[in-house]
Amino acid sequence: MPKYSYEFTIAVIASGIDEEYQQSILRGIHRYAAQHQVNVAHFIAFSGSLPNPKYDQGEYNIFELPNFSLFDGAILLSNTFSGEIAEELQRRIRAAGIPAVSIDRELEDLYYIGVQNDSAMEQITRHMIEEHGVTRLNFISGPDSNTESAERFEAFCRVLREHQIPLEPERVYHGSFRSRDGRSAIESFLSSGLSFPQAIVCANDAMAVSAVLTLEENGIRCPEDVIVSGFDNTYKARNFSPALTTVERPLIQSGALACEMICRHAAGETLERRALLNAVPIFSESCGCEPADTEDINAYKKRSYQTTEAMLRDISRNNQMACALVECDRLDEYIETLKQFVLKTGCEEFYLCLNDNWHVRQIRQEGGYAGVLDPDTYITEGYSGRMIMPIAYFDGEFQQTDASFSPDEILPRLRIDSDRPRNLFFVPLHFRERCLGYFAIVNSEFPMNSAMFHSWSITISNTLENFRKILCLDEIVEELDKLYAIDSLTGIFNRNGFKRSAQVVFDRCIRERRSVMVMFADMDGLKSINDSYGHAAGDRALRSIAGLLQTACTRGEIVCRFGGDEFFVFCEDYTEEDVAALRSRILKGLEICNAYSGTPYQLSLSMGACITVPPEGSTIFQLITLADNKMYEEKKKRNPSKYLKQIGKPKT
Repeated sequence: MPKYSYEFTIAVIASGIDEEYQQSILRGIHRYAAQHQVNVAHFIAFSGSLPNPKYDQGEYNIFELPNFSLFDGAILLSNTFSGEIAEELQRRIRAAGIPAVSIDRELEDLYYIGVQNDSAMEQITRHMIEEHGVTRLNFISGPDSNTESAERFEAFCRVLREHQIPLEPERVYHGSFRSRDGRSAIESFLSSGLSFPQAIVCANDAMAVSAVLTLEENGIRCPEDVIVSGFDNTYKARNFSPALTTVERPLIQSGALACEMICRHAAGETLERRALLNAVPIFSESCGCEPADTEDINAYKKRSYQTTEAMLRDISRNNQMACALVECDRLDEYIETLKQFVLKTGCEEFYLCLNDNWHVRQIRQEGGYAGVLDPDTYITEGYSGRMIMPIAYFDGEFQQTDASFSPDEILPRLRIDSDRPRNLFFVPLHFRERCLGYFAIVNSEFPMNSAMFHSWSITISNTLENFRKILCLDEIVEELDKLYAIDSLTGIFNRNGFKRSAQVVFDRCIRERRSVMVMFADMDGLKSINDSYGHAAGDRALRSIAGLLQTACTRGEIVCRFGGDEFFVFCEDYTEEDVAALRSRILKGLEICNAYSGTPYQLSLSMGACITVPPEGSTIFQLITLADNKMYEEKKKRNPSKYLKQIGKPKT
């Protein structure tokens, strides 16, 4: 077999690599890839580990990431995810025009590697009936939609029919290949009302081990009271007590063969589309037979000790990381803290890839009010238009990465020159179904060897979401502050905002004996506009006044709508000449607005200004009263007849 270039890269799609079935296949892939200089990019989900459909949706989103046109081939561990997902992946692979292998689920147009499940399951079932004389058998199945599960169940039923043993529906538990299904199945059998079975046949080892433990909790011994079998011959099954009667499947061989088929296809060889491998039954203690060969007890003790030590170490690191990350108040602090724990994974490369809008709040302003869900910032399928990379570790150091990239690239460094093959693991980052991004960890034993890898990725996701919520709360507080300080109609300061902003300047001018200026501007004829043209027209007029006041203020003056039709302008170090110039700019703005607005009404302002060096103990509003009086005098001069009847009366 020829050597293949390290530029040759295969995508592997799998769910639940913390289980022995997946790990065995992946080790076969890795073994062949290492021998033939093939890079392997894994897209990994951990679905079904939590009883939360939204969490599974977030996990499965990682399968949206691979752009198959960037790869030379693909391997699907199709037995680890649903048929709908498998069919969608098949469609995209076909569109990319690359060779692909499906393991343990046959998909049209893809190479297929399967195991002859039915023969081994038939032998197990016959053994129980013919060698141990049982006539009451129960079955714990995998998913009904799973091809392998269906084959194993049909083989079981076929043997029962051969021996004319009826199978009542209550004697079958339909699980999902998960360990917890073993416990649920036994609880179901105990409450069924039927006589308890003499044998329980399980569709995999994980469910069988759980079933035996649950039986023991209920005072039922295996194999003395009931015999049990599994399927897969996992490490736990071989070294369990009692050692399980099970089926040896060539999983490592399946993975190696899948990788080989991709490489041979790429080399132009013609291959058979289907390859079926043999499974071998192993009869052991759980059915009352002599134990099969197990690991040497001393070696088993050593391995168990090493596994426990490694898990305790990883639990401690994970707890330390979780505590350290939740203490971060700033994003740069969060990133620097996470970098410290990335180094502890022993990886050669690490990339944190986030949606460019991952931290954006979920609500947006609409019509002046907050609270409308913004669909652009809540991604549940796929990724944002651009990805950012706050962490990029390679060549032994953390690199500066300011540029964004398209998720279609997957990773800017997906295919690089390397002196040896790369194993890349792409893992989703999400909170429930909300997609935050993903990370890629390269050439590290951590994803495959640590039972805490999944928890490690959950910690990153949860602390990112926690930090996102902090950023959202900060933004909401800022919005609330604006509502407190900003006039919602005109967008300039309201009375609260004016007092808060102007008070600092006013106090400084008192201390430093500097002058301050307040101009009081009153819009003329607002009531007439409202009465004649409606309040919408009056609102537009007020916005126009606010806009031209802001335009006329060129020295950082504070502009405020005090309420109704009243406006303030406040500034320090003003002279009478400055006031005259400001007044001139305002009047010019009014002139232009009236000439080009096209409205049936004319805008007009009455203005009065006061300049003074505020004495100790004075207030801004005392100064405003003086400016108000000057404005009132100007208004009387412009329309004296309107105010004659108010002579001698206090102004309201």
